[in-house]
Amino acid sequence: METRDGADAKSALARTSFQEGFARKTPKIALGTYPTLLEPLTQLSRGGCSLWVKRDDQTSLLYGGNKVRKLEYLLAEARRRGATRLVTIGAVGSHHVLATTLFGAREGFTVEAALVPQPRTDHAAQVVRAGLARGLHAMPARGYLGVAMRVIPRALAKDAYFVTVGGSNLVGSLGYVAAAHELAKQVHNGDMPEPDLVVVALGSGGTVAGLTAGFETAGLRTRVLGVTVAEPPWMIAWRARRLARACMKRVRGTPPRGWLDARLAIDGRWLGRGYGHATEAGDAATRAAAPCGLTLDPTYTAKTFAAALDRVNAFAEAGGPPKTVLYWHTLSSAPLAPLLAGAPGEDAIDPKVRRLLA
Repeated sequence: METRDGADAKSALARTSFQEGFARKTPKIALGTYPTLLEPLTQLSRGGCSLWVKRDDQTSLLYGGNKVRKLEYLLAEARRRGATRLVTIGAVGSHHVLATTLFGAREGFTVEAALVPQPRTDHAAQVVRAGLARGLHAMPARGYLGVAMRVIPRALAKDAYFVTVGGSNLVGSLGYVAAAHELAKQVHNGDMPEPDLVVVALGSGGTVAGLTAGFETAGLRTRVLGVTVAEPPWMIAWRARRLARACMKRVRGTPPRGWLDARLAIDGRWLGRGYGHATEAGDAATRAAAPCGLTLDPTYTAKTFAAALDRVNAFAEAGGPPKTVLYWHTLSSAPLAPLLAGAPGEDAIDPKVRRLLA
């Protein structure tokens, strides 16, 4: 009979083998610092359910958040193809567009982005100003239907590499396959209990997809709850599931039957009026997170943290064996002030861009 120590050793060997093979087959440009921290949120845990946070807000001192892991693989692919320009899409206050601008420029790329409207907040205005200060070439569009006319001709040029919304294509999503294996190693090292559920924002789908496939290949029992923060919800869900299947095909081949339904659930109850609009539940979650040292934004993380608190309460009230919920924090905690040095004031922004802050 195999001992527990023997099983753990075999599991560790399998993880090491997978990670080494993944690294050989999937080149990346190192942008972040890993592993990111795990912290217990004891003041928000309840009897029978503990709440933890994965601090992907600290992936980089330049600009953190979940885009960093994706860009490591996307920029490597752009360089492999000989591109000198990155062309992407996002809302006018998009963290993805800012991260692509910052890290793309650092690696020698010029960055162009078609921008679409989103509700105005001071944070969104600061994000677009920071991007413009760091060399972003903004192409304003009235909506996603108008983006194609601005993006397609530029993205098809030989010197360009197209970075899809949120960096969520197969290449970018692989960053979160690697992140899932990072968490598995932390769990096996005793940094936290194995999570029953990881709660993470579901916008463009790449983070959710990568984690879902990553936990399956890492051998964790952990399930993923993607919290819908963008529209239309049916398309967001379809995209996440398609990307998860693509990630599994890339790293594992033929997955076991029914694996995706067993791994991934999607919760659309927290969207409110739509993308970028604050909700009462999100505002309450923001107040609850502040004493824990977590800063949330109304677009993504406030709604997601509200869902995480709801899951903790539901597990606690259901009774049964103790549960562990991990909230994956995807908003950069790097200060924007240094990035705003030399940035144009909001009144000095191109009026066509400024009008996108509706």
